[in-house]
Amino acid sequence: MQRRDFLKKTLWSAGVAVLGDSLSQAAHAAEAAPSVPVDQTANTNAPRLVRRPYGKTGLQLSIIGFGGLTLKNTEQKFANRLVAQAFEKGVNYFDVAPTYGNAEERLGPALEPYRKDVFLACKTTQRTRQAAADELQASLKKLRTDHVELYQLHAITDVEKDVDAVFAKGGAMETFIEAKKTGQIRYLGFSAHSTAAALAALDRYDFDSVLFPISFPTFYAGNFGPKVVAHAQQKGAARLALKMLARQDWPADAPDRKKYPNCWYQPVTDPQEALLAMRFTLSQPVTAAVPPAHPDIFLKALDLALQFEPLTDQQQAQLKKLATTLNPVFKNKKEVKTTV
Repeated sequence: MQRRDFLKKTLWSAGVAVLGDSLSQAAHAAEAAPSVPVDQTANTNAPRLVRRPYGKTGLQLSIIGFGGLTLKNTEQKFANRLVAQAFEKGVNYFDVAPTYGNAEERLGPALEPYRKDVFLACKTTQRTRQAAADELQASLKKLRTDHVELYQLHAITDVEKDVDAVFAKGGAMETFIEAKKTGQIRYLGFSAHSTAAALAALDRYDFDSVLFPISFPTFYAGNFGPKVVAHAQQKGAARLALKMLARQDWPADAPDRKKYPNCWYQPVTDPQEALLAMRFTLSQPVTAAVPPAHPDIFLKALDLALQFEPLTDQQQAQLKKLATTLNPVFKNKKEVKTTV
């Protein structure tokens, strides 16, 4: 192993070890953790995440969000510690969904001490009014709350099967709008893994936000992301980023694939590449980014985000070159300009 690679891996491991110690300490302080309102920054000497406006709402969210899938199949004590550590570092944006196994059951109790001071987002893959209503009530019960700040149509991919369906008579949007009137939902949004579906949804309703993959491989090698970001800006919807540290589809011979059971793609694990990947996503016009669903990667992303600086031109050129060697998880066909 070259000395440079050895030093990089050693420094990364040391950083994770320190964060791990902090995680244990945070568990003992969980009940006494300071209150940090969603739209304010607590007076503390500890490093805390930068916060950015969530659209036109007046709220401010931490630039790193906590992906609830990270808690899938973990012990409750571990979930409590991880959530306490995140809150201590300034994370006030938490996202979860019923499709994440038992993540809602773990996040609810872990988040309970801080619930009034955080922005909680949930989702549904249900496309009809009644099914969406049933799933919303089930989520509220598991999350131990009477409302969520943001409720999202989850993983809309096909314009006809997803977008048309939720806006049809008896579709899920009827539940969303009714729940917003009753106070069980404060803001409405959607997550998407399709450019066409995302653009269609943005044109059907004035959503408060869109949760969409925004990473350097998909932007540069996949031509995936710029259109949605631009259209969401035009429509006044906040941008929340997925796949910030998604590197590419898993190579067939990847030796560490079993290490990341909740990642269906290869995550960025190299320290320097992770730093640049984070800077790329957070240098886009986004409010926040949700890291891959693995505790170690979340903690690394949290630490890196505390050092956030905008991407330089030189770093951008470096990422563009690297992207040409990768197989991004999302791709759109390149637009070819023709002359008549």
